[in-house]
Amino acid sequence: MLSIALAESAEDRAAVFVIRGAVFVAEQQVPIEEEWDGRDLDADQVLARLDGVAVGTGRLAVDGDRGVLGRLAVLPRGRGIGAGAALVGALEEQARKRGLTAIELHAQIHALGFYERLGYRAYGEEFMDAGIPHRRMRKDLV
Repeated sequence: MLSIALAESAEDRAAVFVIRGAVFVAEQQVPIEEEWDGRDLDADQVLARLDGVAVGTGRLAVDGDRGVLGRLAVLPRGRGIGAGAALVGALEEQARKRGLTAIELHAQIHALGFYERLGYRAYGEEFMDAGIPHRRMRKDLV
């Protein structure tokens, strides 16, 4: 069974960084100094568990009246079962609770279709972030 909840305890927060380290640093070769940043201190973090075991995470930072979705990562065991979409849905719900009007994100090019299926629209030119091509995306919440 898949469950999603805010990562509030120290144990939950540790799981968030273990997952991100496995996906971004180990799997995608993102330099660790680019993966962890100051936004983690005030962002809402969510954690996906499959049968009680942490398999995915994402974060929502607040920038004015909009949310910035980022660091969405799912371990191989949690892929293909809807964990990513469930994480995005939980972050959108958190954004609505905070009264935010839109969510923006920087999507890796290979993930554009995933976010488009969830209602996000790409804009602007392709750009590089941590050596990986990205595009900006946005979804209005109102």
